[in-house]
Amino acid sequence: MNLSNKTKTIALFSAIVIVVSAATSYATTYISNKKRAVEFQPTTEQTLSTPARFASATPALETDFTVAADLTVHAVVHVKTKGIISAGQQNFFDDPLFDFFFGPQQQQQQRNNTPKEAVPLGAGSGVIISDDGYIVTNNHVIKDASQIDVTLNDKRSFTAKLIGTDPSTDIALLKIDAKNLQPITFGNSDALKVGEWVLAVGNPFNLTSTVTAGIVSAKARNIGIIGQNNFSQGQTNLSIESFIQTDAAINPGNSGGALVNTRGELVGINTAIASQTGAYNGYGFAIPSSIVSKVVTDLRKHGAVQRALLGVQIQDLTTEIAKEKDIKTLEGALVGDVSSDGAAEKAGVKKNDVINEINGVKVKSVAELQEQIGRYSPGDKVTVGIVRDNKQLKLNAQLMNADGNTDLVTASTEEADLGATLKPIDTKVKRALGIDYGLSVESITKGELAAVGIRQGFIILKINNEPMETVKDFKNACNTALKKDKKLYIAGVYPTTGKVAYYEVKLEK
Repeated sequence: MNLSNKTKTIALFSAIVIVVSAATSYATTYISNKKRAVEFQPTTEQTLSTPARFASATPALETDFTVAADLTVHAVVHVKTKGIISAGQQNFFDDPLFDFFFGPQQQQQQRNNTPKEAVPLGAGSGVIISDDGYIVTNNHVIKDASQIDVTLNDKRSFTAKLIGTDPSTDIALLKIDAKNLQPITFGNSDALKVGEWVLAVGNPFNLTSTVTAGIVSAKARNIGIIGQNNFSQGQTNLSIESFIQTDAAINPGNSGGALVNTRGELVGINTAIASQTGAYNGYGFAIPSSIVSKVVTDLRKHGAVQRALLGVQIQDLTTEIAKEKDIKTLEGALVGDVSSDGAAEKAGVKKNDVINEINGVKVKSVAELQEQIGRYSPGDKVTVGIVRDNKQLKLNAQLMNADGNTDLVTASTEEADLGATLKPIDTKVKRALGIDYGLSVESITKGELAAVGIRQGFIILKINNEPMETVKDFKNACNTALKKDKKLYIAGVYPTTGKVAYYEVKLEK
């Protein structure tokens, strides 16, 4: 073989090797990509911006909020409040005339009790939930108000009537005299998923009909703001906090506004922000629509919330507690104590049980358990799932009210006639104010009490020189006054400022 033929043979062999290598490389890449379930698009000019599509992933929904915004803005209203500051307020602890008021000279002190004109207190938002004028907002938006004004998106204004409040969930129900309104549709807050888009609609900084967008950052948040009294102490054991956390911008004025999903359905009432400045700082919190729906239904039908209680003291599980008590789970609420003759005790729940299920719905925390129980009414029967000795058990319980029975809770006739709901103060408030008794004005509407300047939060200490320890004492004082001069001489204190106030109320009937 001459040199020329040998060169040709080597060149041909090299070409074959190159072709085989290229084919092998292409085949290996193709098989590898098929296994990773990734489809690569040709990098032509038309497809340079097309991302890789993962066959195993569910495609995300388009984030077009125009329909949801249009459905919502007409159902969100602007709420403005005014309140009366009585000229008859004096310092509770330093007032030398305080003892005289409780004695024979109580009527003389009424000379200084002429109310001032109502002054603006604040503003917030509300959501229309019926075409005949029912509006839901936050209790803290209308607290202390003697006058509530509502402005619709079409700029019509109305004076609202306060139907009722529930401080334990921070919900209030208003009513305006209007028809053919555009109510919002209630959505299912349980179906919300973390990462889902939501819109916050309200009136921040008095900027009407403002819409912001964000995602659901978390669910069942308990941030410890509901049920706090003015001394940063827990005011009630009935408080329910199971907030939806969102990064949609919520600012002062958004309180009481709507949190909606991309279908424009109400999934929450915007309530609070996590901020050190008072303005939006990344996170807001909304009351789930499942809680809102239950509260407003009760207020419309009964004038008071039918709060169901299981009768347990509970706390969240931690790694340390679980290790100490040899509990193999961290999901659920640990029972610290069981109320005597309560629903839980009668069902067989014991101290150190872990409640992790209500009627088949898993609960992982105190907030989730409170949210589930909060949906029911006294008398309802539920199945309670518990872990005891690291074994799953199911018990049957009939829920009760705060009085330990299943009776319907309604506002008393005397309270309703005077436009207020009352509740005895608890031990913490007594200790903080240095008093032994008192009735707290939980909510107040138009009536004789509001007319003289009494505001929500006021603590009634004495009426006609008789101490007010229970609501029954209040009823008795009203009945006695009706048989005499039809006047109530009321003395009490505003816990926010420690100011004492004296009021004279004339009974109409």
